[in-house]
Parts: sequence; structure tokens; C-alpha cells
Amino acid sequence: MHKIKIIYILLIVIFISCKKEEEYKLIASVPDLEMPTNHLKFKEIEEYKNYKIVGTHFRTDKKELRYILANNKAFKAYNEGTPFPNGSKIVKIGWTVKNMSNFNPALEANKVQRIEYMIKDNKRFSKNPGNWGYARFVKKEENYQAWSKGTTSCISCHNIAKDNGYLFTKMQKLQ
Repeated sequence: MHKIKIIYILLIVIFISCKKEEEYKLIASVPDLEMPTNHLKFKEIEEYKNYKIVGTHFRTDKKELRYILANNKAFKAYNEGTPFPNGSKIVKIGWTVKNMSNFNPALEANKVQRIEYMIKDNKRFSKNPGNWGYARFVKKEENYQAWSKGTTSCISCHNIAKDNGYLFTKMQKLQ
């Protein structure tokens, strides 16, 4: 009987130690907005805070710091250097900058100005180069608004990056 108790306790310990830890996820609670021209919704990237950072850059003309995030499908393609599959989502968050209060020579992100995203979908966006759909949500007076000018400028600008899969940002890997 004593051996059975020990075996039972060992099985419980093994089961507990093998149990996969649940992944913590953030939900961004984005507003219910839709792009007027292609009907992409802000809610389509509601879990964007769980995406992985693939790069950052600073846009000098807009004085804006940008974080570029990718969902798991896009991150895998970035990491492996393979074409982006359907369902790939790339999110760009544009921030104003300010001097850090505790280290004045450095700049830090201040306020979000825009959240933009691209989604690869060869059915919905078969007429767009690279089959990418674009969405832009700008922040005005602390509220987001769908960008009313449509996505023509997004498409024409991203055509410049045709050789990079219509993306400007390359993955910034640690060496």
C-alpha cells in the first residue's frame, strides 16, 4: 500500500510538472472602427499587443518613433526569410517622442499618433500588389478615427518596397 501511495504521489508530481503553462495574453480593447474603402476593422488586430517586435524606426519627416509588430504567421516568415502567408499581419504603431525625464539625453515614446496595419489575404486583396490590405487609424483628441482618405496612398507608397515583399521594415535580428 505504501508503494502505491508513493507511485500515486509521483504521478501527480509528474503531471503537474508536465502541465503546459498557459500563455498570458493582452487584449487591446480597440474601438469598433472600419476603414471606409476596404472595410478592414480595427478589431481585426485586437490582440496586436501580443505580437512580436520585428523592428523599430524613426521617421524624421514626421518626427515619429515607430514600432513594427508581427503576428505569429508573419513573424515566422520574417524569421525564416520566406514569403508571407495568408493571414500575416504587420502592425505599425507611430508615437511622438519626448526627452526621458530621468535621462534627458535620451528620447522615449510619448503619445500614440496612429496604428496602422497590413494583412495578407489573396482573396480579399487580390487586386492589391502582394495581396496586402491596409488600414490606418489615427488618434485625434485622444480618440481613434479611421483614416478617411482611403488606402490608395498606402498601396502606392508600399510599391516602392516591392523587392522586400511590399514591406519597408526588415527584421532587426540580434547578432
